Amino acid sequence: MRHRIAVIGGGPAGLTFARVLHHHDHPVTVLERDPAPDARPPGGTLDLHEGLGQLALGKAGLLAEFQALSRPEGQAMRILDADGTVLRDWQPRPDDRANPEIDRGQLRGLLLGPLDVQWGRGVTEVVPGTRDGVLVHFADGRQETFDLVVGADGAWSRVRPAVSTATPHYTGVTFVETSLDDVDTRHPDLARLIGDGSVAVFGVNRALVAQRNSGGHVKVYAQFRAPLDWHTNPDRHLGLNRRADLDAGLEAGLDLADVEAVRSSLLALFDGWAAPVLDLLRHGTAFAHRPLYVLPVSHTWAHVPGVTLLGDAAHLMPPLGVGANLAMLEGAELAESVAAAPGPGDLDEAVRAFEEQMWARAGRWAKSTAAGLERLVSPDPTEALALFDELQPS
Repeated sequence: MRHRIAVIGGGPAGLTFARVLHHHDHPVTVLERDPAPDARPPGGTLDLHEGLGQLALGKAGLLAEFQALSRPEGQAMRILDADGTVLRDWQPRPDDRANPEIDRGQLRGLLLGPLDVQWGRGVTEVVPGTRDGVLVHFADGRQETFDLVVGADGAWSRVRPAVSTATPHYTGVTFVETSLDDVDTRHPDLARLIGDGSVAVFGVNRALVAQRNSGGHVKVYAQFRAPLDWHTNPDRHLGLNRRADLDAGLEAGLDLADVEAVRSSLLALFDGWAAPVLDLLRHGTAFAHRPLYVLPVSHTWAHVPGVTLLGDAAHLMPPLGVGANLAMLEGAELAESVAAAPGPGDLDEAVRAFEEQMWARAGRWAKSTAAGLERLVSPDPTEALALFDELQPS
């Protein structure tokens, strides 16, 4: 029996779920609100772990293709002191494929493959328990029903309210992201500083991290503790003392669309750090404000027949290299369970069993990543170094 299955969201979780179902010759409808695959930048690079993301790709029959695209050298990690002193410099072995990197755009292209995605299908509401199944309302006014709707639509999921009243809350940590292009040619000194993978510098309640992507592209993240509205009065919230910026009229607040104003504010926040480290901000081309939100660590819900969640929709956690991996494995496992369920009653029991397994594992990771964020952006920078030593012993 072929169940009517829809997955909402075309990120790693939703596409892995759909691709594994496709691998089992089971039809699935993928609904994505973006109007096209390239409608917005896909984001940075991901390290896919052997026991999580890579395991999921194996279940989809895509592991060999992933290995051809991935960058094992991207596992390199260098940690500097604020004065530029190298504290740690981890280099992967030539045969180390534990956590190779892949650009999000490349991963999306790999997962899309032959899938038939309905682009531009924004979902406004999901209503379970109707006579014909689960009713999905779309932004264009249309409606469709399915036997199972899987919410893989991220932090601000439109599917989540069908099963849970939980909403994400701010962690107190904000990221401001910028980028460097053609770094090897345009900024060779920074290319050497970053190396083949990532470089990180930790200070008191703040950090700078740069991560190499493919094609000479680098993502840079300024990370700091601040109220959610820090940019409305950056001097008061961040403890800055920038007379020149105040004279320029920033006392009314920081316009996050003003590239030079954001750059100036961040350079003041990291004032006194080594010049090569600050060049990561000086040469940034644009800045994006990304406050970190999370769901409660042990987020569960009373099972609702016909609706479930994956990834950030189910367990939004700090971005410490686990979220996408976990989401992909969940998508693969749920797809296998759905494909093996012969009848409607079997489908519901398969989803219920999957949720129990997901909650237990995600709860452990959510607790671990929450503790990790506390140490990475901490009043004591040595906590961050100690955490990396535990994860990647010298």
